[in-house]
Amino acid sequence: MFPTASQSLAFIAPPTGPYPDVQTLTNGLMSVLEQHRGRTVSTLTIVERQPTIRISTFPTEIVMCRLANESDLQLFCKYEAGPNPSSYGHRGGVRYEAEVYRQVLQPTQLPTPHFYGAYTDTTTGNTWLILEYLHKKGPQNERKAHIHIEDDLARQKYKLGLAARWIGQFHATNEGHVLNESMSFLHRYDAEYYLAWVRRTVSFASELQRCYPWLTIFSGHHNQIVDLLLDLPVTIIHGEYYKPNILYLLGTAYPVDWESAAIAPGEIDLASLTERWPEEIAEHCTAAYHEARWPEGGPQDWERRLDAARLYLQLRWLGERPEWTIDEAYQWRFVELHEVSERLGLI
Repeated sequence: MFPTASQSLAFIAPPTGPYPDVQTLTNGLMSVLEQHRGRTVSTLTIVERQPTIRISTFPTEIVMCRLANESDLQLFCKYEAGPNPSSYGHRGGVRYEAEVYRQVLQPTQLPTPHFYGAYTDTTTGNTWLILEYLHKKGPQNERKAHIHIEDDLARQKYKLGLAARWIGQFHATNEGHVLNESMSFLHRYDAEYYLAWVRRTVSFASELQRCYPWLTIFSGHHNQIVDLLLDLPVTIIHGEYYKPNILYLLGTAYPVDWESAAIAPGEIDLASLTERWPEEIAEHCTAAYHEARWPEGGPQDWERRLDAARLYLQLRWLGERPEWTIDEAYQWRFVELHEVSERLGLI
């Protein structure tokens, strides 16, 4: 995950642990930039490097490097380190994410951090993802350059609306690409995938049956649940399209962290984006999404499609880890699961 756009770099001692040493980093970045530019990079000096402080699945840092007779270049580096936390087929890791940037994001020409390339560490075999580090350039900030919003709710509505339009355009662009051979590397949500989340959720919630007796009826409809999800049209999705995974810079949304990209129903991304936001914001995002994906009007069964996506979303998180399923902080998800299951006629 990226740091905030206003975060500045500061010189620190070379990181330890999962981060490459200075010489290894220098060699790797030279290799990536040479392939990206198609010419030899004679010299490259690491000027500054700052591990990011925000939570990420993998180690990340901002690196400022200096090339001969050129201005300094700021890069965002993400490193594969140790076993890939695949989340039962949901996430693909750094190598997978690099392919998403190369084969999916670059051709769309939608705003994304510039992809410089990927590098395989010859010693560890781990993959690095090298991207443009997005930061505000010059004296103007977002408010001066675009709009001045004092109210926090209005500001969130504005930003999330940008994100909804971005993902709506992305889904529209990629609907026709899901059968392309070049997209075969992407995960695809199939019957086995959906059924696993149903079974995991029900199994992890076994000690909560007294609190949620309707789960017995719900689990008995597992085939119906899978069929409902498989009936939804598919496109290429982000997979975890939440606000922390979206950067905003000068009135433009930049989705990041594409480890969970997949071929699946696009409504899942909108359900993620609007989850637990006030109705006013959710409706604004839905309208922006519709306008971007279906300018001439959305499908008639839209509400049912979105409810099916919400159903999946609750199963996905309730079936992630047993300790999360029974955690008091997660019990709101059972309330959501119950409500959407009633609307869909599953209980």
